[in-house]
Formats: sequence, structure tokens, C-alpha cells
Amino acid sequence: MLPLADRVLATLRDVPDFPAPGVLFKDITPVLADPLLMRDVIARMADPWIRAGVTHVVGVESRGFLFGMPLALALGAAFAPARKPGKLPWRATAESYALEYRTDTLEMHEDALGEHPAAREAGVARVLIVDDVLATGGTAAATGRLVERLGGSVLAVSVLVEIGFLDGRGRLPGYDVDAVVTV
Repeated sequence: MLPLADRVLATLRDVPDFPAPGVLFKDITPVLADPLLMRDVIARMADPWIRAGVTHVVGVESRGFLFGMPLALALGAAFAPARKPGKLPWRATAESYALEYRTDTLEMHEDALGEHPAAREAGVARVLIVDDVLATGGTAAATGRLVERLGGSVLAVSVLVEIGFLDGRGRLPGYDVDAVVTV
């Protein structure tokens, strides 16, 4: 069997000019359609953080939810969504940011990081931010700022795909960044 990174790379689909002209979109839906590959991806994404004391996994809307929830289960952590504006039913805190092709905003419930017993004991939520792709780092950086405003401590950012030439890591100083594959 091929190594996991090779299996993921062989399964990803490139979609040119989506969502805007000049953008080469990395479509992860073929990866999602392969249950054996997804099982291995989740195990690989969880492995570096098994003993790191993660109390919360924050999944970034919307594809970050697809990886974040199973990672939270694998790590015994709470899951907290970072959502687009107006999607959360309770009091929320917002953070705006620039993407490579537009601006956007994320929101989290004000109490999203407070209900894990280990976080209460330690006095701080230890957060793993999860998304599908790391491009310029704007979304992950905004999510990190949002987590910190809510009193959490960001341990790391974990993604399926990192687009290396866009240097998203450069916008995430102080955060460990882990990617299953870099393109």
C-alpha cells in the first residue's frame, strides 16, 4: 500500500478557477468518499496530539467540521465550531479577516471553551484548530485570535492539505502547524 500522503495526493481533485478566477481549488470531497482513507487520515491527524492534553478541537466552518469532530472523539476532547456570521444560536464573539480572494468573519459561542473538565482543572482550554486546507493562513490566524479572546490557548493548527507556496505558516507564529500533505 502507498504511504498515506501519496494516497491523499492521488485522491485530491484540482478545480481551476474556483471560487474565483486564478484560484486552483483543492477539492477534498474524493478523500471524504473513501472511508478507509478517511480512517487513516483521522488517525494520522490525531497521532501528534494524543498526549498533548488537548481539551478542545475547534473546527473551522465548514470543511474543518468534517475533520474536527472525529479528531475530537479520537482525542477525548470537546468540539467547538467556528462558524460564519449568524449561524450560532447563542451569544457569540466574532473575528474578521482577509482571505486571498475576499474578506470574511468567524464566530464562536462565548462559552465554547469552558465545559471540558480538564480545561476547568487547568484553568485554560488547550485548543487544536482544525481545517481542511491551510492556504495563506488568514482563516487559521483569525480562529487563533478568536480562541485567545475567549480565554483559550492554541496548541496547534492541524490540516489535511497545506499549500506550501502561499506560506500560511508564516502568518501563524507561535503555533505548531501539522499537515498530512503539502502541495
